[in-house]
Amino acid sequence: MRMGAVMRKVVCLLAWLSVGQVSGSYLPQDMNRTLQDLLQHYKISKSDIYDGKHVFPKEELKGKMESQMLFMGGVLEAYDKLFGHMLKGLPTPSPLSATSGDKADTSGPSTTEPSAAGDTRFNLIKVLQKIRELKRHSYQEQLKVLHGLQKLKHIEMDNIKVQGKALWELPWIYEKANSLADNVMRRRRRRRRQTRTGLAREPERRAKGQQ
Repeated sequence: MRMGAVMRKVVCLLAWLSVGQVSGSYLPQDMNRTLQDLLQHYKISKSDIYDGKHVFPKEELKGKMESQMLFMGGVLEAYDKLFGHMLKGLPTPSPLSATSGDKADTSGPSTTEPSAAGDTRFNLIKVLQKIRELKRHSYQEQLKVLHGLQKLKHIEMDNIKVQGKALWELPWIYEKANSLADNVMRRRRRRRRQTRTGLAREPERRAKGQQ
């Protein structure tokens, strides 16, 4: 998929996030306004917005909380990279405009006024900072796991040395995998027992409250 198409779909999702806000949501008002400004620059048709195809599928956010957090960490990492590509897609600020103030007065695409392109760069950076703050404060552990998974993609599967070392490492990895699975199962059973115990004691608590 070409970067332009990816950007259009990302903007679709930004539109969905900013338009479909719920009262009391976590999206700050200034960030919402910034996204609206960006949507004016990265304008796409309504048919693209409402084509039912999201860049990041919602189905991945309906599982267990740990899985949702891990997936969301990947989504934020993807946004970080995409915003970097979007910034690179804007013309480089001229030396004069780069030193004229904290809003970089860059020249935009041929159909955009220079000041508008400068605002676009400023707004992209502003939203990117918000994304990075959220990653840093709430998704450090998930990003460590994701970076570890990315390293697995680079294993040389056809390398005889790698194959041999992997065989030597398999016993402790197999033991660890089983141990982790058992711990998760025990935790689930413990939670179920606690839930059943709480439900069983509820009539007793109610009776004491009525006395």
